[in-house]
Amino acid sequence: MMQVFADRNAAAAGIERRAKLFRGLADPSRLAILGVLCEGPLVVHEIVKRTGLSQPNVSNHLRCLLDCGLVASDRDGRFIRYRISSPRITALLNDVDALLDVVAEGVEACDNYCGE
Repeated sequence: MMQVFADRNAAAAGIERRAKLFRGLADPSRLAILGVLCEGPLVVHEIVKRTGLSQPNVSNHLRCLLDCGLVASDRDGRFIRYRISSPRITALLNDVDALLDVVAEGVEACDNYCGE
């Protein structure tokens, strides 16, 4: 009986970790930043230019992405260059695009997650 309870707790913890990851990815600004970083490492002003987001917005979202381990940073002279922390993140975003090719109509019609 204790093993069943432990298995349920482990499953619930795994589900919560997945949900937390997807909440982190659910922001359009963070997705835009990740999208441009998939092309290669960039400094903040380059991310601002490529995404059209404001510098404070980019900096705030980069801090979140760094804290969550989705991006990493390296000092480049007086600048900090940001990059995707794992090639699996790029693969995940590519897989999402491939999935959207199949389910986009349903996703676009869905009213459950609008404005969140």
